[in-house]
Amino acid sequence: MKVVASAPGKVVLSGEYAVLDGAPAICMALNRRAIAQVDESPDGQCHVATQGFAGDDRFRIVDAVCGGVRPARSIELDTHEFSEKGSKTGIGSSAALTVALVAALEKSENVFVKALLAHSELQGGAGSGVDVAAAVHGGLLEYEMKTRSVSHIDWPQGLAWRLIWTGVAASTEAKLAKLSKHAGGPSRSALGLASSDMAEAWRSGNRDKILSEYVPYIGVLRQFSVDHDLGIFDAGHDQLTDAATLDGLVYKPAGAGGGDIGVLFGRSDPELERFVAEHSELVHAVLPSELDWDGVRLEQQ
Repeated sequence: MKVVASAPGKVVLSGEYAVLDGAPAICMALNRRAIAQVDESPDGQCHVATQGFAGDDRFRIVDAVCGGVRPARSIELDTHEFSEKGSKTGIGSSAALTVALVAALEKSENVFVKALLAHSELQGGAGSGVDVAAAVHGGLLEYEMKTRSVSHIDWPQGLAWRLIWTGVAASTEAKLAKLSKHAGGPSRSALGLASSDMAEAWRSGNRDKILSEYVPYIGVLRQFSVDHDLGIFDAGHDQLTDAATLDGLVYKPAGAGGGDIGVLFGRSDPELERFVAEHSELVHAVLPSELDWDGVRLEQQ
């Protein structure tokens, strides 16, 4: 019997890096979905078909999910919605695919714990699990790594947003490895406090409070990036952040930064469209996407 499951991607809105130190992160699921299809094997062997992988690499996620014991199944893995013009966009494809595969193999949507363990194995123990939380639970959520707690938040009324793609792929793993070599310092502690303030603003549901709170948050994130040599605002993020500030908007890198995507916030769609049009030399592309209120889904079983 064929089983098909899907799970959404994600964008981290605040709490990046600080979530590793126990601070809350705000994250939203995106309606770009990874799909895992599991069917009977024609010969009792494990067969894996996927895009963008070759040789034994295509088995890595299966080995992480199955503990190295490959199941006698035919498996198809699809993450084409996580790429733009053939390039990685950085919206959590590995976490979404892990969640979808666990769900398809387990024939269940109750997969948070197993997916966390599998994705941690896939990443060599790095990462907070916030991307897995978004893929499993969907929606706009607050996440804490220590307790693995997930709380849903309503989208603030009147808060408009756009996802901006830099056109440059970035490696979260490389940045986390660099961060691990640094001892804690003032900007790291400050980022934790600023992340707590951002989470409180998001919980309030007040659009203007969220936008105003981002101003000091971005300042702390910039200093944190400099102190730890992370280049979070590279690949055009720095210029977009400054341009948005001058226009009365908010822009910030999303997640690890240094490329991939950023988020533009404002009070209306027209003002965001004007910004994109007026700063076309800075905006590589707007990534069409919406908030996905659904998490992992069994599409067929």
